[in-house]
Amino acid sequence: MTENEDFQLSDQLGLGKETEISLERAFIGKIWNVVRKTFTFQDETLVREFIAHRGAVAVLALNEKDEVLLIKQYRAPVNQYLYEMPAGLRDHDGEDDLVAAKRELAEETDYQATNWSHLHSFYTTPGSSSEIIEIFLAKDLSKTEVEFERTGEEKGMVPIWVPFQEVLAAVKASKLKSPTLVVAVLSLAAKRNQNG
Repeated sequence: MTENEDFQLSDQLGLGKETEISLERAFIGKIWNVVRKTFTFQDETLVREFIAHRGAVAVLALNEKDEVLLIKQYRAPVNQYLYEMPAGLRDHDGEDDLVAAKRELAEETDYQATNWSHLHSFYTTPGSSSEIIEIFLAKDLSKTEVEFERTGEEKGMVPIWVPFQEVLAAVKASKLKSPTLVVAVLSLAAKRNQNG
């Protein structure tokens, strides 16, 4: 591959709509659905079931001391409290990602920011879900005028500030396992390394 100077390493568009034979709901859930897709692939008919997800956003919030805003949240599927970044689902299909990111930062931490940039996009588990997470970097933070009431797993979440280098070291040591946090921290570290 390195011999071709025109080669661009990037994920590529998949199959056309004409390959889809059927798409049906196999399970309807509170937050997402499981769909069953039947399609043709290289002269073979395949059936795959996966989570149909509207997508989510996450916020890597940094203060002037280069500290990361983290929350500790209970996650039932793994039965652990994980240190994570503010994050959440789009409220509806087609919701603007930045609007959703600003909402999630405010709702989960009672902070707002004036300096926003897109940091990274990634599929969480492309073998079993269509979920894509858009990660934003937020700076110039201040407290919101309103404190939000939290329910469910968000109840009792307390935001904490941790130095970026400490978070990066914990990610490298596999002490932090939230995939969104890992992707965000390594992405920012790579960008900083690239910029010298």
